[in-house]
Amino acid sequence: MREFARLYTELDETTATNRKLEALQAYFGSAAPENAAWAVYFLAGGKPRQAVPTKLLRQYAIEYAQLDEWLFDESYNAVGDLAETIAHILPPARQQSDVGLAEWMQERIGPLRGADPATIRAALFDYWDQLDWRERFLLTKLIGGGFRVGVSKLLVTRALSALAAVDSKLIAQRLMGWTDGTVRPTAAGFLQLIAEQSDDEHKLRGGQPYPFFLAHQLQGEPDALGALADWQVEWKYDGIRAQLVRRGGQNYLWSRGEDLITERFPELAALALPEGTVIDGEILIWTEYDTPAPFADLQKRIGRKTLSAKLLAELPAVLVAYDLLEEEGVDLRALPQHERRTLLEALVAASAREPLKISPLVRAASWGELAGIRSESRARGVEGMMLKARDAQYGVGRTKNVGTWWKWKIDPYTIDAVLIYAQAGHGRRASLYTDYTFAVWDGADAGERKLVPFAKAYSGLTDAEIAVVDNAIRKTTIEKFGPVRSVKPTMVFEIGFEGIQLSTRHKAGIAVRFPRILRKRDDKTVDDADSLDTLKGLLAASAA
Repeated sequence: MREFARLYTELDETTATNRKLEALQAYFGSAAPENAAWAVYFLAGGKPRQAVPTKLLRQYAIEYAQLDEWLFDESYNAVGDLAETIAHILPPARQQSDVGLAEWMQERIGPLRGADPATIRAALFDYWDQLDWRERFLLTKLIGGGFRVGVSKLLVTRALSALAAVDSKLIAQRLMGWTDGTVRPTAAGFLQLIAEQSDDEHKLRGGQPYPFFLAHQLQGEPDALGALADWQVEWKYDGIRAQLVRRGGQNYLWSRGEDLITERFPELAALALPEGTVIDGEILIWTEYDTPAPFADLQKRIGRKTLSAKLLAELPAVLVAYDLLEEEGVDLRALPQHERRTLLEALVAASAREPLKISPLVRAASWGELAGIRSESRARGVEGMMLKARDAQYGVGRTKNVGTWWKWKIDPYTIDAVLIYAQAGHGRRASLYTDYTFAVWDGADAGERKLVPFAKAYSGLTDAEIAVVDNAIRKTTIEKFGPVRSVKPTMVFEIGFEGIQLSTRHKAGIAVRFPRILRKRDDKTVDDADSLDTLKGLLAASAA
């Protein structure tokens, strides 16, 4: 634990990529394989399951430190992070632990999940007495399920590539599925991760997917890309990006987030595909009108642990396939896009199964004509278009070295809203108010109008802009509710979002998808902000 806590601190204290890379290489070069395996899991994006409820962590930290509750709460409000608060208020440890990360996760933290309060209390008191400030901070993050670190999976891949002297693309391929929480990281798994390249690499993969090829956002006009004939054009769907893998007589369905979601979509798990097949595509709910349903319908499937026959019939899922990555066990990613497309068309035609559809090609005589077709995106239930170079290979991540995919999205919905609540961020932004709640006006006239919250957003502002907003929040605070501040309505922001739908869970009766801050509207007063009627108008237009 000590070595991983030191690495966590080094990664958190610097924004310099080279320093982070050096720290990662030093750790992986010296850590025991079983500990390195767990480190890879967390650093590559794996999430710890909460082992102890936050309420108990707070209660037992107060008891161990012998503090009054009000003093703990004041400290927490000032710090803004539970783990950091606990690490600060606990008295110095009287012992020192040499137990490694793997043993902590498997034999100490794991058994706390579901244990009775007395057992949890005794264990925490024992653990806190063995750890220094950094280790206590990390322990609380791991126990509470709130572990986050400022390092990308790409950087972890580069560090492991340097350690193993293996191409980083191969390391990225081996890392696929590593963060699936149903599989425990092991020493053997880590050693295989950094092993020399095998002549039959793909046969060692089991049900693992390939690294996803990601698209770049098209900023300018598409005619700058050259001749339209050099591009394969498809619709950009709003679903779950996934790979369907058929190996060992079994189907595996993986999300882009590397979650194994096969059981959530039994109709796709039952697809009869040839052995050694990997399809890249989008999971969607399909309507009786042969069109994709809104993402909200897909969420109803994602959020259910039990899938009834009624739900499966009402919300049938399909995989809209747009690439073929493996056929009969042969890796096809080095083939040009148009050749993979031809093979995909043959596969889908041969399968003739309802849950498997092929992404249709969008054809036009010119970029101008294509732009006109793109204007129909919302009516078709899509987000815009995908532009794929016909000679592009299937790359790893967001790269351009083997060809390019562009996403040509339609402009987002926008609304001018008022900031009414703020909460401190995490990590290096723990001392700044960066998580905001926005509201719009509701009511017929100025005398009866009230602000109704409709969205939360935390992305879109620069560090300099955040500092200005943070200062204004502190000066206009009305009330404090734990880490949340209610502020006097003084600031208007333009909020962008990708979708809109009715919602009984939100006060406004409307929920928006992927809200983000586009800019601060210093040119507008609070009275100029948009209303709930404006949102309802956008909702009506989206349904037309």
